[in-house]
Amino acid sequence: MFTLGIEEEFQIIDPDTRELKSHIQQILEDGKSILAENVKAEMHQSVVEMGTGICGDIMHARREVTELRTNLSRLAKKNNLKIAASGTHPFSHWKDQKITDHPRYQEIVSDMQQVARANLIFGLHVHVGLDDRESAIHIMNSARYFLPHIFALSTNSPFWLGRNTGFKSYRSKVFDRFPRTGIPDHFGSVAEYDNYINLLVKTKCIDNAKKVWWDIRVHPFFDTLEFRICDIPMRVDETIAIAALCQALVFKLYKLMKQNLGFRLYRRLLIAENKWRAARYGITGKLIDFGKQEEVDFSELSKELIEFVDDVVDELGSRNEINYINTIMQNGTGADRQLKVWDETQDLRKVVDYIIEETQFGLSI
Repeated sequence: MFTLGIEEEFQIIDPDTRELKSHIQQILEDGKSILAENVKAEMHQSVVEMGTGICGDIMHARREVTELRTNLSRLAKKNNLKIAASGTHPFSHWKDQKITDHPRYQEIVSDMQQVARANLIFGLHVHVGLDDRESAIHIMNSARYFLPHIFALSTNSPFWLGRNTGFKSYRSKVFDRFPRTGIPDHFGSVAEYDNYINLLVKTKCIDNAKKVWWDIRVHPFFDTLEFRICDIPMRVDETIAIAALCQALVFKLYKLMKQNLGFRLYRRLLIAENKWRAARYGITGKLIDFGKQEEVDFSELSKELIEFVDDVVDELGSRNEINYINTIMQNGTGADRQLKVWDETQDLRKVVDYIIEETQFGLSI
């Protein structure tokens, strides 16, 4: 219970042009002995996904994420490439990227056409172990409220096709075009959820539950609750802090449930208002406190969230990682820092250089 699994999607970059490069096959071929099952291709050949194994605690997760990033960076360097962690590339165009030759991706492109081809985005997925699906559904219901808060801390995609979008996470706007995305509805039981999935399969909307791409979902094949809302952060420290927050939140909500207590459930439509604000303003804006029915600065909400999970972090051994959220608040998210480089240089290539540098922060390359 409450184990961790972390998946990060990286950009493959040509260091000369700073553009995305469709070069995943060479990395996969060279990386078989080093990365084994931890690396896989995504739909676009300029995307590489790294995934940890099942991690018993946050320190185990940190070691794996650090090792995977290090090995991937070394493989890329061997092939005269770089990796970069950002939710979107600042200026490369999706139409220039090759689609991976795989039946699953061919099917998605055939079904969704340009929506799929243009889905050139890079995310962070955090799995928290829960071996009881009924509990997982009820915790998912409660955890939905906190998704915009977690999302705001990860925002790292202010640019799209060479333009400053005005959003701290434009990645989320690109992904909104897909069906079955965003904040999920509330489900009264695991049976109600299963009936929903079975109806979609029966009516040929999907072939299995993996094509439900909500911001949080009970994973269809693993005993985990999967947080999918986040942009990939630039630094390992940021990824680990967000993973620790997801884990602590699930543990806290589980404990409340076992004490016959719970967090108030809010409608998807209300939570979606906060998600939009988080995408637009990140940590520099305000979210709505629906209990108070008023706007509150995110700086205050981040403190409240840290306080909410405070009584479980020592049991999880993640106090230092949770405390790093305060560092994110002080230094800005990836989006804030990308925009600072842009304001200073007016050169998107310099922004890409900065992303590459931050992606390697703390690694032994």
